[in-house]
Amino acid sequence: MKKEIVKTLDGSKTLFVPELDETYHSTHGALQESLHVFIREGLQFRSELKEVSILEVGFGTGLNALLSFIETDNTNIKIEYTSLEAFPLEWEIVEQLNYMDLVHFEKYADPFKKMHTCDWESFSEISSGFSLRKLKVKLQEVPFENEFDLIYFDAFAPRVQPDLWTEQIFASMYKALKPGGVLVTYCAKGTVKRALKAVGFELQSIPGPPGKREMSRAIK
Repeated sequence: MKKEIVKTLDGSKTLFVPELDETYHSTHGALQESLHVFIREGLQFRSELKEVSILEVGFGTGLNALLSFIETDNTNIKIEYTSLEAFPLEWEIVEQLNYMDLVHFEKYADPFKKMHTCDWESFSEISSGFSLRKLKVKLQEVPFENEFDLIYFDAFAPRVQPDLWTEQIFASMYKALKPGGVLVTYCAKGTVKRALKAVGFELQSIPGPPGKREMSRAIK
């Protein structure tokens, strides 16, 4: 599918897929959205942990992985990061985004490239505090059980991929989490919240990033 680079309102860039009429991040701010939903309300919410196992649904441009990596550089946490991506982007596309031009991001250029160019299907050490495993697999095929402390659920919106926001999918996400584990997503659609509750999650509706009134945090 064709992809176009677009600038979001906070100055950071994302990709637009005309065929789906969908962007990889919020047009109100790609960086702001990732920081708010996944770092502040996800990773930092689990600040009691010094070693965190993360599952990301949708590696995409790698922005969430990059911001999580930066957290290990700024704190003493260690992250084991597993990311699912059925349709990986080529590095030649990703390197045209302006993440490295953002404040204080220049020094992360090499780790960010390594995230995109390292081998798939096994863990690669990006730094002493961050290891990454990219899996080219569809979400419906996820086999995990009691493995993760935190899930970044960053699939395309339900309008675009409704089959990824069902009770069946969230049941597999519930199973993948350790007791007390947390799932965060930008989506606060009623059908999604009902599906999360139906499989056993304790749901928290919290303020969303710029441009969204709410987001969802679900606790096992």
